[in-house]
Amino acid sequence: MAGRSKTSPEASGPASAASAAGGPFHVAIVMDGNGRWAQKRGLPRTMGHRAGVEALRRTVAAAPDLGVRWLTVFGFSTENWSRPAAEVSELMALPKRYFDSDLKRLEREGVRVRAVGRREGLAPDLVALLNEAEQRTARNDRFFLQIAFNYGGQADIADAARRLAEAAAAGRLDPATINESVFAGSLSTAGLPLPDLIIRPSGEQRLSNFLLWEAAYAELVFQDVLWPDYDAASLADAITAFRSRDRRFGGAVSDDVLVAG
Repeated sequence: MAGRSKTSPEASGPASAASAAGGPFHVAIVMDGNGRWAQKRGLPRTMGHRAGVEALRRTVAAAPDLGVRWLTVFGFSTENWSRPAAEVSELMALPKRYFDSDLKRLEREGVRVRAVGRREGLAPDLVALLNEAEQRTARNDRFFLQIAFNYGGQADIADAARRLAEAAAAGRLDPATINESVFAGSLSTAGLPLPDLIIRPSGEQRLSNFLLWEAAYAELVFQDVLWPDYDAASLADAITAFRSRDRRFGGAVSDDVLVAG
C-alpha cells in the first residue's frame, strides 16, 4: 500500500505546531448558497454558480493575508449528480471557467492546486484540466488550494476502506497494523494537515458529507451570507470567531477535572 504522500513538509496531524500557534492555517469551506442567491435576483441558478466562481477568486486572494496556509473548498459532491442535467452541466464547467482565467496567476503566485474526489464519471477533458492544474503548480508551496470535486466524505471513507482491504488481501498489508493514522493515509485528502476551521455560509448548519473523517476536531463556523456574496470580510469574521474558541483536542485543563480526595 502506498504511504501517506506529503504535499508539504509542514503537513502534520491535528495538533500541529501551526494549529497550536493560533491559526487557522487550514480552512475548509462549503461553497453553498449559489442557487438561492440567483433566485433572490430572479436569475437562473446557473448564474449563481458563475457568481460563486467570483467569490472563490476573492476568497483565495484574501486567505493568505488572513493567516490561511491551506484552503479546501467543496465544489461538487457525489450527491450533486441528482440535480437537473442543465445545472450539473454548469457545475461541471466551473473548474474550466476558474482555471482558464486563473491558472497562470495561481502558478505565478506560488499556489499549489490539488483536486480530491473521484475522477471516475467525470468527462475526460475535465480530468485533463484537473491534472494540468496539479502538474503546473506541483512545485509551488506558498499556498495550497484543494478542490473537492465529485467528492463525498462517506464515499472517500468507503474508497479508503476498499484500498486497505485490497492491500490486505494481496498480502501487502497486515490488518493488525491498521490504525487511525494508516486509515487517514488512504483518504484522498492525505498529506495535508487536518482542517482547523470548517466554514459553511448560506445559513445552513450541517456538513453535508464534507470532510467527515477530517472534521473530528475542526471548529465549525456557520454564516448567513450566501456564497456568491462571500468576500475577505466574511472570511475575516469566520477567523475571528475561530480565534475566540478554546481548542483542547479532547483534553481538559486541570481546573475542569474533579480529583478524588
